[in-house]
Amino acid sequence: MDIVRGLAIAGVVLFHVVWDLEFAGFISGVAGHPVWLLFGRCLAGGFMLLVGVSLVLAHRSGFRTRPFLKRLVLIAVSAAAISAVTWFVFPQSFVYFGILHAIAATSLIGLCFIRAPAWASAAAGIAVFAVPFVTSSEIFDTRWLAWIGFASNVPPSNDFVPIFPWSGLTLLGIAATRVALLSGIESRLGPFGLSTPTARSLAWMGRKSLPIYLLHQPVLLAIIVPLSWVLARP
Repeated sequence: MDIVRGLAIAGVVLFHVVWDLEFAGFISGVAGHPVWLLFGRCLAGGFMLLVGVSLVLAHRSGFRTRPFLKRLVLIAVSAAAISAVTWFVFPQSFVYFGILHAIAATSLIGLCFIRAPAWASAAAGIAVFAVPFVTSSEIFDTRWLAWIGFASNVPPSNDFVPIFPWSGLTLLGIAATRVALLSGIESRLGPFGLSTPTARSLAWMGRKSLPIYLLHQPVLLAIIVPLSWVLARP
């Protein structure tokens, strides 16, 4: 689990390296390319799936109230900080409902399904994922409502992960994990532990995914932007 999350956060860092390089003028035509944007969407989808997996694994022996609330508050505060910082830096496209906001909200939604049959979670996940592709309304075209997922014209944002359809992936993650646990997959995966330095590094990144997510962009920009100024001098 930690290794998969580590791969996901490594992908996020790579995605933002390319974005920052284009922002600073080192490259062009990559960050906005449909294939690269699809890569970013796949990363977001992977994190939303992992929310469902984590919920089931963390609470399979009973709901652990204190760890859940501690994690929820930490993610919610981090999401609010992302909104505040991006509003100051990019006021026209600040992050009003990005991946951290979605993880916090979907963690609450997922609680309703961690004890439900796998088929119920799967059916709900498919429905949640499908609905916004067949219905939308201009009523939701404001930042106060667009986060639900039914906007016809989404207000600009540097990161936008609305409840519909993305929480559907979390519910599918819950269903898949329930089925996997019943199949005894854990015992079969046991031999494939942290046997290599790469696996241990990825597992460490997975355990530290939130601080890495919060800190990697300021660090990257602090390196790339001044470097672009230096290289731009005659």
